[in-house]
Amino acid sequence: MNAPRTIAPVAGAARRFLGGAGLLLRGLGLYVRSPGLMLLGVVPALISGALFVTALGALVYFADDLAAWATPFADDWSGTARNLVRVIAGLAFVGVGGLLGVVTFTALTLAIGDPFYEKISERVEERLGGTPGAVEVPLWASLRRSVADSLRLVGLSVLVGIPLFAAGFIPVVGQTVVPVIGGAVGGWLLAVELVGGPFSRRGLRLPDRRARLKADRPTALGFGVAVFVCFLIPLGAILVMPAAVAGATLLTRRSLGQHIEEH
Repeated sequence: MNAPRTIAPVAGAARRFLGGAGLLLRGLGLYVRSPGLMLLGVVPALISGALFVTALGALVYFADDLAAWATPFADDWSGTARNLVRVIAGLAFVGVGGLLGVVTFTALTLAIGDPFYEKISERVEERLGGTPGAVEVPLWASLRRSVADSLRLVGLSVLVGIPLFAAGFIPVVGQTVVPVIGGAVGGWLLAVELVGGPFSRRGLRLPDRRARLKADRPTALGFGVAVFVCFLIPLGAILVMPAAVAGATLLTRRSLGQHIEEH
């Protein structure tokens, strides 16, 4: 007879969530101690950031037009009702665009800067005693893996974004609950995406990442949501991306039961 499963207390989950967020701060500390890598780490994010800011600016600029296109049923409504539903629609477009933009930005930046971010992650591993179970991964194989996994995660974010967009039309719920869900989903996807490099160095793939992170979901969510929030701040994605890579290396080691303290 199987023993009954125990449910972790909320306080424990909250502590692990905060601990996950703290991994981003620790990653920042480890990253800034390698000044030779700092500039290299920012360059790929600058390229992706320029594209991201341009796309988000265009989305905000055309939000009214998109809202009108999505709500033709409101054309004959009174001015107040029509304006209200289109403001809600515009916010839904911007919110879902932010979710998709952050996930896409991360995937694109990791693909562009794969050699740079791999070096940052390796430097973190060296400070912690090396990579247990490391396997040799050729550059092109690593890049193909990164692109394939990133495309799958972007596709998943699109599938999640569609119902979130629809839910964004619900008054109050669409402006309160939906953004929280979007942040949690975005945080989870970022955590899965960012640990790709260190997992791949150990010969582990996307299903392994998901399984390991699910085993301690609050910690993974804490890290991912912290990164997601930072990426929404102007220039935050560019400045935080290298630290997020370092923090993801710590998250990987923690999820695999490997120590994260320096010798």
